[in-house]
Amino acid sequence: MAIIGCGAIGSVLIEAIARGVVKCKLVALMDIASEKCSSISSMHSLEGVAICSDLDCLLKASPTLVVEAASQEAVKMYVPRVLEMGIDVVVLSVGALLDEKLISEIRKVMGLSKARVYIPSGAIAGLDAVKALSLTGIDRVVLKTTKNIRSFDRNTLRKLGVDVENVKTKTLIYSGKASEAVKLFPANINVVAALALASGVEPNVEIYADPMAMHNIHEIIVEGKASKIFIRVENVPHTQNPRTSYLAALSAATLLKKLCEEGVEVGT
Repeated sequence: MAIIGCGAIGSVLIEAIARGVVKCKLVALMDIASEKCSSISSMHSLEGVAICSDLDCLLKASPTLVVEAASQEAVKMYVPRVLEMGIDVVVLSVGALLDEKLISEIRKVMGLSKARVYIPSGAIAGLDAVKALSLTGIDRVVLKTTKNIRSFDRNTLRKLGVDVENVKTKTLIYSGKASEAVKLFPANINVVAALALASGVEPNVEIYADPMAMHNIHEIIVEGKASKIFIRVENVPHTQNPRTSYLAALSAATLLKKLCEEGVEVGT
């Protein structure tokens, strides 16, 4: 296995492998700032792991699975090529997959190479139920996300006309479609893409900034013919990156555990 991105989530995955919690053989780490990978590798005394700053280096290590834990841009730049090589990919920056051109390209490559793309549940819960409900048709999907205002990019807030210094209480900063939300907030709202792909319906999104918020909160409403689903998840922000919930990293580690090990599977 190889990991692209040695940031907050990548670090959790590397630690899980080093501790033996996830029983995968790690062959390469890649980041445009390769010193991050070197530091983490040394911290966990990893041996025989290639430290890379480009995809060619990573591919030379011959991984059978590649985890993208970097950015939406990394998905666009690297995932199609990795799939072309017949290598399965775990995509964490799933917001990129709401780009119709990119997802069409990825599906085409997958059809030819037979490689697969895996997407963890991330920072939300209930995707099993959403996928099941999609079989009978889903009428409406809504995601309401609340995070501390410090979690959002200040330049983006300014473009939206949000006066950061004057936000004293929970404030709606965005209301619209998921495809636009993932472009405006690429580091904050990847969960909505997983929800869209699971449901087959583009969610409506409301994003709130709250200077008093201690958790990253996701509230989900899914309405269909067979059920009406309400989900609320309150996540502890990752200590290295408050834009990311710690649960997102744990979800990715759990998916790797499933892919690398055999055992009883729970859930659909």
